[in-house]
Amino acid sequence: MFIEHVNLSVSDLARSTEFYRQLFGFDLRWEGTTSDGRPAAHVGDDAHYVALFQAAQSEKADNDYGRVGINHFGYVVDDLDAMKKRLASLGVTPKAEMDYEPGKRLYFFDPDGIEIELVEYDATAV
Repeated sequence: MFIEHVNLSVSDLARSTEFYRQLFGFDLRWEGTTSDGRPAAHVGDDAHYVALFQAAQSEKADNDYGRVGINHFGYVVDDLDAMKKRLASLGVTPKAEMDYEPGKRLYFFDPDGIEIELVEYDATAV
């Protein structure tokens, strides 16, 4: 079992599509409109993707860990240092970095304030 996709409402579909494509090297899998006519896109690979939908309202995400809802989503990466360089090239400053068993983690926000975690596991611990 695995998660096939994460569905995000974003303030600027083109900006978010480009951000996730550049960050993860994703392909544009699909582009079209929602059932109510708003622009939408799927970016990812053959196994999973991020579904992006143009929000009706343009406001930052609420990542309040004290409230019910999704706080962040995470991706396992092979090389966290390389991803830090990629984030820097996109103008993204990490929120936090942690190094604890069984891996290293980095947290940051996408252009809409949605929190994302990148984790590189210790190959000997997995």
